[in-house]
Amino acid sequence: MVRGVMRGAGSVVVVVGAGHAGLEAAFAAARVGVQVVVVTGSLETIGQTPCNPSVGGVAKGHLVKEIESLGGFMGRAADACAIHGRILNRSKGPAVRATRVQVDKRRYGEFARAALLAQPALLAGPGITVVAGLVAGVILAEGTGRVGGVRLQDGSQIAGDAVVLTTGTFLGGVLHTGAERTPGGRVGEAPALALAEHLRGLGFALKRLKTGTPARLDGRTIDRGDPAIELQPPEDPAPRFVAPDDDPPPLLRQVDCHLTHTCAATHDLVRAHLHASAMYSGAITGRGPRYCPSIEDKVVRFAERERHQVFLEPEGLDTDSVYPNGVSTSLPAAVQEAFLRTIAGLSRVVLLRPGYAVEYDAVDARALTHTLASKDLPGLYFAGQINGTSGYEEAAAQGLIAGANAALWLRERPALQVGRDQGYIGVLVDDLVTQGCDEPYRMFTARAEYRLLLREDNADARLCDLAFAAGLIGQARHERARARAEQVNAMAAAIERRRDPGPGPAWLRERAEAQACYAGYLVRQQREVDRLRGDAADLPLDPNTDYGRLAGLTSEAAERLARVRPTSTGQVGRIPGITPAALMCVWAHARAALSNLS
Repeated sequence: MVRGVMRGAGSVVVVVGAGHAGLEAAFAAARVGVQVVVVTGSLETIGQTPCNPSVGGVAKGHLVKEIESLGGFMGRAADACAIHGRILNRSKGPAVRATRVQVDKRRYGEFARAALLAQPALLAGPGITVVAGLVAGVILAEGTGRVGGVRLQDGSQIAGDAVVLTTGTFLGGVLHTGAERTPGGRVGEAPALALAEHLRGLGFALKRLKTGTPARLDGRTIDRGDPAIELQPPEDPAPRFVAPDDDPPPLLRQVDCHLTHTCAATHDLVRAHLHASAMYSGAITGRGPRYCPSIEDKVVRFAERERHQVFLEPEGLDTDSVYPNGVSTSLPAAVQEAFLRTIAGLSRVVLLRPGYAVEYDAVDARALTHTLASKDLPGLYFAGQINGTSGYEEAAAQGLIAGANAALWLRERPALQVGRDQGYIGVLVDDLVTQGCDEPYRMFTARAEYRLLLREDNADARLCDLAFAAGLIGQARHERARARAEQVNAMAAAIERRRDPGPGPAWLRERAEAQACYAGYLVRQQREVDRLRGDAADLPLDPNTDYGRLAGLTSEAAERLARVRPTSTGQVGRIPGITPAALMCVWAHARAALSNLS
């Protein structure tokens, strides 16, 4: 049986999964102008925030601003559901300041479901159909070598001209709490086991990764009056991801968060039960995120630390559930309750649900192009944790790129590619497809060599032309973004000349002050970008180059290059293990190829 929208009705992109990557992929493909079929295991968990219900943070806020500038969904959803907001790194320079909001978990899921199922005018494309089902494999069209849709576990098929896989932690997923092992991608949801085996059969190299989440606490049992607990009120005015003149959604009631700390007794309890942790018992083989460690990892790796921060963050306006950010764990439930009760303010805390670790499969993203398309199977795209990343924001950014490019490819239009000098999204994608990762990848400002150019405040100015060219935003929105940029440029120039920049809203003046603050540095960085773009140091490469036949290359270098299949000499320079001698050899080849063409 074949289900879904058929090809006769026009080009169809099938999106597998409806988490943060799947949502952005679906909306982006629809905005570009193709029909979309979303296949999800459960309609009830569309847009769920299974870990911390927060959006943004250091570098992650930059990604959300860029998603918003490309016409995406996450920033608007976060603004509609935010219950606590702060600007991080406020005391540092504008380039590293970042917006972070705590969202209402239930409302965020409801907002996402409504957007996907009802398709309000803001997000509507030619059509999005949502199908409940578990995908078991990809269909390959006979005689073409292209993707032809997906096969569901019940044997039915959904036809499609391109497929975007956004499986999150469901690909071969297993949940761990102490010695308990349960197949699943999230609590109560079945894993995608058949699809994992199918991808291996197609030749994709899969690796095992791990992430985790802490227990959920009953807020009624937290002693917020404990003098050791620090109040963290939301900022006023509340920070937003959507520009004030782009019709941001109404603001919900804002609530307080609190900060407490672990202590020596906490660490002693954790150490005494390390043997019972799934991470330290050998039950988990996957690599976890280095920059978001579990409490077990913190106690072992940072043994000299006397305490660690624990942020108590409400999960919504209509729930007593509190997320203790900083103590993710795979220890047995009884041990979790015991160590949590050693923390200030939590001496009588009651667990609503124990924490757990999730182990899952991910593909080697070096098998993908900068459009997030498979190098070997035309029409197959990957986005999110399946590519080895960690975090909602990284997943959403990839979903937008993959969904847009799947649709652009079907419409035979130029691909959407964000350069490393144009956005954190460009840094993210380039790092993944060039270097891959052996642990969950998380975005940091330090990863962006042009971070002075890539501030949160100028995301729309940087990306609006790309968004408009790809069909991701309309003309009116593009013109507003260009008008903002021109006004900011004029105000920044006046500030540099020590003159009054004239009338204008405070939020644009703040942008202008940031631009003026970095003026000299920005000129130097832009010159570097222009030099690298125009210099012979960055030449195009045929991705199908036979590096085994290039004179002067070692077999190891040839193997690394063949695996990545770089499209430019600049990308070659970022491949781990490529020596200067190997890079010079590839430059010589690229120059010769260009000379032959001319």
